Amino acid sequence: MDTQSALNNVLKKLNFIYLVLGLSYDSANATRKAKLKQHFIYVLNFFWLNSDVLGAIWWFVNGALNGKSFVQLTYVAPCVTFSLFANIRAYTLIHYEAYVSELINSLRSLEEVENARKRTMERDEIIVKDVKFLNAVINISNILNFGLIATFFMSPLILIVVKYLKTNQWDLLLPFLIIYPFDSHDIRYWPFVYLHQLWSESIVVLNICSTDYLLYICCVFIRIQFRLLQYDFTRIVGKASVDFDNEAFTRELVKLVKWHQELIRLSAILDTVYAKSTLFNFVASSILLCLTGFNVMAMEDKTLACTFLVFLSASLLQIFFVCFFGDLLMKSSTDVSYAIYESKWYLANSSAENNLHIVQIRAQKPCKLTAFGFADVNLRSFMSILSTAWSYFALLKTLYNPNKA
Repeated sequence: MDTQSALNNVLKKLNFIYLVLGLSYDSANATRKAKLKQHFIYVLNFFWLNSDVLGAIWWFVNGALNGKSFVQLTYVAPCVTFSLFANIRAYTLIHYEAYVSELINSLRSLEEVENARKRTMERDEIIVKDVKFLNAVINISNILNFGLIATFFMSPLILIVVKYLKTNQWDLLLPFLIIYPFDSHDIRYWPFVYLHQLWSESIVVLNICSTDYLLYICCVFIRIQFRLLQYDFTRIVGKASVDFDNEAFTRELVKLVKWHQELIRLSAILDTVYAKSTLFNFVASSILLCLTGFNVMAMEDKTLACTFLVFLSASLLQIFFVCFFGDLLMKSSTDVSYAIYESKWYLANSSAENNLHIVQIRAQKPCKLTAFGFADVNLRSFMSILSTAWSYFALLKTLYNPNKA
């Protein structure tokens, strides 16, 4: 892999998706015409998606008032929740586009500084290993997201064919239960409504995965910078006390401290961009996992059950990866403290030792992503979400009576 442009190579994976969604991670370098075009596409997709979301909410309210089964109501609820989360996630990038652009350009600057340094096998290995892992995660997520879209697209068509073979009658079905101001099952409108729902589903999935991918990319490249910083800190002191050059040490320490402060600043910007939407993600994930798991258990139709099993897998992986990359960022920032401890600080003079100790104490305070300050984004939070979802699911399963549903 060419380490000279690792960040840009990964960001290229987002270009087409962001173009289709009307989003941007580099608005500072975009022309006014490009920004207008981008915002027009975003607004168009926003109204396209939310016309279906409003119809689904109305179906849910109308169904609850008119005695629809509990299983049917829980069929709609996860989809509406997922759609609302997609809206919030996409709006995050629009609202904080200046911060996002600053973050990306700062990471590019740090990468340029790194590329100007003397190349070593250890430094290159740090970059290549993390970037390969990031690419693998994105590729796996792409496959799962495509499978989610394809599953919701194909399952109604399969059910239509199966019912026709059993009853010799066409029963036109749609991927989602949505009320329209016309008969959506009329053959004159059905194909257009079907395609409309398919693109709405695509917008939801792409909004979430594209903004999540940007989060993963930022976390990994900040982590890479932290690991390179650790590499330099472990080698900041010479081989023996008689060789110690206090002046050279001070210059190097100042450079590393400024580098450390910049990474702390970038981590804070990343948290500012994602904190609010992550809070909704944490709250919604427990509900999504609970209701989707319930759908898989309660639905008699195996095709629909398989559809929601894919949905459950996608939801589970989405929140897992968010927590996983947040955990990576947190751990890499605190590892700076261990790197200083592993340096040959005992060979330096007392003044240098004190300066290193100050940096070490600061590094013990982790840089982290938060759910708007209510929780840290790490693997411990992921376990809490699973625990909460399981509690809700167990309660729902206990209260559910299939004879009354």
